[in-house]
Amino acid sequence: MKTIAETVNMSPFHFQRIFKEWAGITPKQFLQYLNIEYAKRILQQTHASLFDTALEVGLSGTGRLHDLFITIEGMTPGEYKNGGENLLINYSFATTPFGDILIASTPKGICSMEFADDHIQAFSSLQRKFPNAKFIQTLDSIQQNALFIFTQDWSKLSEIKLHLKGTEFQMKVWEALLKIPMGGMTTYGDIAASIENPRACRAVGTAIGENPVAFLIPCHRVIRATGEFGNYHWGEIRKTAIIGWEAAKQESIR
Repeated sequence: MKTIAETVNMSPFHFQRIFKEWAGITPKQFLQYLNIEYAKRILQQTHASLFDTALEVGLSGTGRLHDLFITIEGMTPGEYKNGGENLLINYSFATTPFGDILIASTPKGICSMEFADDHIQAFSSLQRKFPNAKFIQTLDSIQQNALFIFTQDWSKLSEIKLHLKGTEFQMKVWEALLKIPMGGMTTYGDIAASIENPRACRAVGTAIGENPVAFLIPCHRVIRATGEFGNYHWGEIRKTAIIGWEAAKQESIR
């Protein structure tokens, strides 16, 4: 840290503050994410052992590699290497007011929910996330509770369980999204401020774009400070439709 700060003519304290304001994470966390991405490529593309992978990444041993994966990925290096080999995932397709959706669940909760204009392509995307998991096409009670969100009160969200993996920063952003009431809207800057990173708008936007659970985690309720609706992972037209639909439902309740 001291060497890098000196290179850009800053004190370590000032460099860390500026870096976190710009990226939304500390330099140490940034390095952790680089390390884990490198480790994931090694585990995916080679037959290297966990010990050799740890050393290649620059860690002292498998214990450090294990801690890194648990902290960021929510799974052990072995579980990642196996691609969810022991994971059972139920999935089904459902019709919503905004098009078909693919919803997937583990025994712990919803792990993925995406609009599926192309069923085959959507399922292939799910398989890429969990390449060695066992998939069963069935509608279970976890999925049913989640799908009720399209027909019942938004306050029932507490009954829906999610099983997500992501960085600490992503989790903070997604949690902030869950606090936006139905029919409400906020900006990227407001989300950044709510997680105490007011200048991390760019990082917030990236985390929102990586939301794995459409509609339930309401990233569609985030708009630009100018009032423009802005981009949406599943299409700007769909985002406009969802915002209008929610506004109409709220109006009918009053």
